[in-house]
Amino acid sequence: MEEVSVPGAMGTSASFALRLGQTVFASASLLFMSFRVEFYGYSSFCYLVVVMGLVIPWSTTLALVDAYSILLKYVPRQPKIMWVVIIGDWVLSFLSLAAACSTAGVIDLLLDTGQPYCPVKLCRRYQMSAATAFLSWFLSFASSLFNLWLLPSL
Repeated sequence: MEEVSVPGAMGTSASFALRLGQTVFASASLLFMSFRVEFYGYSSFCYLVVVMGLVIPWSTTLALVDAYSILLKYVPRQPKIMWVVIIGDWVLSFLSLAAACSTAGVIDLLLDTGQPYCPVKLCRRYQMSAATAFLSWFLSFASSLFNLWLLPSL
């Protein structure tokens, strides 16, 4: 059987770039939310911190697997491994989307209520955190779609 190559599937340089982007954006989201900011006052912000805390090690681990695969020119495409990666990507992708959406909604509400609830500098930081969480979600969703596209050929 001929090996099918999907340009974003696990073990490719495109997958490595997607995973690296996920890690960078999730880390940025986490830093914007928690660096000298009291995020724990709102449950959606805590949820974002927890989800980004899960996305970072997942994406970093898979980026290392991709780098190893690229260096050795070996693609680990066993169906059981791919199922674990796909399910993990889908779960974290939907959790990331939910966290980014809930954070953006709370920020919008805080901005509408006025200055006492959210100073402008603090709300800008929250907005940057939500924006980078959305970017991380987009890359995670793309990774899961590429790997899902590859699955029938295994």
